[in-house]
Amino acid sequence: MTIQPHKLFEVYCDERGRRLFTKSILPGRAPFSEFLVTEKENEFREWDPTRSKLAATIMKGCTNIGLRKDDVVLYLGISHGYTASFVSDIIGNEGLIFGIDTAPRVVRDLVFLAQERKNMVPLLADANHPETYADKVCQVDIVYQDIAQRNQADIFIRNCHLFLKKGGYGLLAVKARSIDIKKSSKEIFIDIRKQLEKLFTVIDYRILEPFEKDHCMIIVKKA
Repeated sequence: MTIQPHKLFEVYCDERGRRLFTKSILPGRAPFSEFLVTEKENEFREWDPTRSKLAATIMKGCTNIGLRKDDVVLYLGISHGYTASFVSDIIGNEGLIFGIDTAPRVVRDLVFLAQERKNMVPLLADANHPETYADKVCQVDIVYQDIAQRNQADIFIRNCHLFLKKGGYGLLAVKARSIDIKKSSKEIFIDIRKQLEKLFTVIDYRILEPFEKDHCMIIVKKA
């Protein structure tokens, strides 16, 4: 297998484009038991699209996820940090991730990850109340959200208004079943996209099946 650059910045793939990788900033470490490949003195970590909605978005053909080397990221709903660890590789040692989650056990696990990945800052906080961490988070290049709550779009909008720089990107992983179990997922996706279009420029929209059922990713840019 040959690892080659993907069309997206700081993302890599195999020669057939069927497997995704990032170049590890911590060679020799596989915190999520991911497959490692060493090539030309670099180590690459395999990024599983069935475990990461961002990886699924890339596999569904997204041409711009907004992320760049040295970016500052606000990650809402960071959980145990699987996807965030790959974002950490993409932004590199000069980038920074503020990781928000409400679950103490999850944040404890994240603290251990952040002890090795120095570009991650775990914060035990509720993304519903961004004012409670406004003194701890600076203006950011990226807001990434993966939260299973009914008002997930409102949470995303409030955090983007408060923290996202002009010209910055917001990535919202929409979980349809958390919003309404009676409506079809596609209806929900369209409703949220229309809501976001009133406030931001929507630059990409991907339904994530077969990797994630009843999920889509909407990527916006702040004017």
